[in-house]
Amino acid sequence: MRAEQDLFFDWNVAEERGAGRLFEAVALDETLRDGIQSPSATDPRIDDKIEILHLLDELGVAQLDVGLPGAGPHQRAAVQRLVEEIRDSRLKIRANVACRTVVADIVPASEVQQATGVPLEVYAFIGSSPIRQYAEEWDLAFIEKQSVEAIRFASAQNLSVVYVTEDTTRSKPEDLRRLFLSAIGAGARRLCLCDTVGHATPEGTRALVKFAEGVVKESGEEVGLDWHGHNDRGLALANALAAGAAGATRLHGCAAGIGERVGNTAIDQLLVNLKLLGHPLYQDRDMTSLVRFVELAARATGGEVPANYPVSGRDAFRTATGVHAAAIVKAQRKGDRWLADRIYSGVPAGEFGKEQQIDIGPMSGLSNVKHWLARHEVPADEPLAKAILSRAKTANRTLTEAELQELLREIRAEARS
Repeated sequence: MRAEQDLFFDWNVAEERGAGRLFEAVALDETLRDGIQSPSATDPRIDDKIEILHLLDELGVAQLDVGLPGAGPHQRAAVQRLVEEIRDSRLKIRANVACRTVVADIVPASEVQQATGVPLEVYAFIGSSPIRQYAEEWDLAFIEKQSVEAIRFASAQNLSVVYVTEDTTRSKPEDLRRLFLSAIGAGARRLCLCDTVGHATPEGTRALVKFAEGVVKESGEEVGLDWHGHNDRGLALANALAAGAAGATRLHGCAAGIGERVGNTAIDQLLVNLKLLGHPLYQDRDMTSLVRFVELAARATGGEVPANYPVSGRDAFRTATGVHAAAIVKAQRKGDRWLADRIYSGVPAGEFGKEQQIDIGPMSGLSNVKHWLARHEVPADEPLAKAILSRAKTANRTLTEAELQELLREIRAEARS
């Protein structure tokens, strides 16, 4: 076979701008906090949360938001149980919690850290945009005061602090500069830039990250940047990749993109793209448990994975179209799985524990039928294949396995009579 690079030209790497910086970024999962804030979501059972935790660790996700300990006793207990699991199972994944910039919210986080002996990071959030200020009847001085008091208190409790400005992508530069510098001065070690309502475009994302980098440089401190995005415009994944390329070193997301309104960045899709782009942390990592993670998270939160969902959806690697199937079959006949996995797919199924699936329907050709017969160890004689295809052409959808088996029995019975 020819060298892989000769079989298709990759325009994705033709322009190197930002690729190196993207490879400095790691993934932070928000499924068990922002994900379950979806109005349609169910708070998962603790056993499911623990399994999700282990799968994320297996997938190389750097950090998990384990919840809001200040939301009540039930949430606090779940947070502590997850932190204990990280400790007792010696997982590599780190834990953080979300808190308002209110001392009463931070106290439970401090108690969990003391009880478990596991270092926690507090993501302390408050709205910063003019529209939030107007609706809440806050002024910038109030936001700054609340932020500084909370960050200083958390730092005094030996909690690492990430300062989260909600609705960052609609906030004024002069307001952000003042808040960022005050937060850094109070002890925040990271800033989290939030596209809380899914307002940003990739261009706006890059501009905001560059602006925040300039403020950090002005502060003279070593402060990292997070990106937290929502999907209201359908740009969450593109924005996350743009943020990483611009210099954000933690990219947030949730399983299957669940979350408030239309949801967050899909962390599974983020991991797929980081792997395929050659990210050093993910390019060689076994991702065969990714589908299990998405399916579990969907089931545990009361949802389901759409059929056409990337990688994890049941249609992700299926085709019933004749031209497509013929190309895949030809590749398979060459004995080349690499080729068969890419001839009609931008994502190699085998790297994520799945395989190309050829079905039969009204748009199919003989290649589909012969492949199906061979897979079921049925001699693929031409009359039988043509009879099945003829029946399939009269259908209005792809036939199920049970329907194909029944069709095969009918045709055989007709041939005997």
